[in-house]
Amino acid sequence: MTDFELPRRDARRVARVIERWRETGVIDEQTAATLSASYTAVPFNWRGLARISILAAVICIVIAVVTLFADKQFVEFVKRIFTAPDLALCLALSVVAAVLYWGGIVRHRRHPEKIFTNEAIYLLAVVATAGGIFFFGKVIDNGSGHFSVLILLACFVYAGVALYARSKLIWIFSLLSLGGWLGAETGYVSGWGAYYFGMNYPLRFVFFGAALCFASYALTKSDKLDYLFKSTYVIGLLYLFMALWLMSIFGNYGDGESWRAAKQIELFHWSILFAAVAAAVIWHGLKFDNAISRGFGITFLFINLYTRFFEYFWDPLHKAIFFAVLGVSLWYLGSKAQRIWNLGRSRELENEMVS
Repeated sequence: MTDFELPRRDARRVARVIERWRETGVIDEQTAATLSASYTAVPFNWRGLARISILAAVICIVIAVVTLFADKQFVEFVKRIFTAPDLALCLALSVVAAVLYWGGIVRHRRHPEKIFTNEAIYLLAVVATAGGIFFFGKVIDNGSGHFSVLILLACFVYAGVALYARSKLIWIFSLLSLGGWLGAETGYVSGWGAYYFGMNYPLRFVFFGAALCFASYALTKSDKLDYLFKSTYVIGLLYLFMALWLMSIFGNYGDGESWRAAKQIELFHWSILFAAVAAAVIWHGLKFDNAISRGFGITFLFINLYTRFFEYFWDPLHKAIFFAVLGVSLWYLGSKAQRIWNLGRSRELENEMVS
């Protein structure tokens, strides 16, 4: 049996499971000894340390940049840079982005295990790309205000690089850019009005999020693209549920005056739709053993319930009673979630030991 490493807490749980199996006769002494020797307890969470260290490094870089901008000579230098022609800035940032993409791809192929540092390089490349496209927009600006084409350009660039580099992070930025393009393009076409084909902004993203969710399953039919399923599905669910949450609060109203004039009952059907979609996603997660669906469905179902709690009981209830009920319900929810999580972890460890 291949050795594997476990955190200390999980190792203790596995040891208890093996001991229980031995005592109940499920396995004999020799098998128990073999299983006990098949894993080792990791004395320290180096993966967690790597994540925290890189996060701390980014924070330090931000502090360094802020400190630099407090220096008068550096500020004057930056001013001289940004007085350069837009075309020069566009080309410079494009070269920087290309170098970073190339360096990230080479580093990923040589050191695929260095996940966090590789993704950090890609993140810098994404920022440089956005800057280059911004200045490209200033170069070709004709005063039309049709800046959504630049967002679409960013989407295509990110998607192309993501497919070549097989980077889920860059793919996520391409999906975010696609969503930004949808909002900007429909706004431009509608003359920046509140509605596009009778839909306000949140309602448009309900359909967009649903479309991404369905498209993510189309990716699973391709051996070359199936690695993008999870990222696409998560972003699709995020668009869908955030839009549904906003719809449950504001409905399909396009301005604050109309929304404030509406009665609460006129928005209730959006809350029902929100709950129905959450329930459907939970059912999908249970039926197909999809943890992402279960997590999103349960989370946003409770967000829906607590949003309605604030809407309907904030005014009539005394604030002490309001927060007491809120606190007790959250405590109960947290304790149940902890119990379910611990049960799931125990079953997961037992399944690993059986396999």
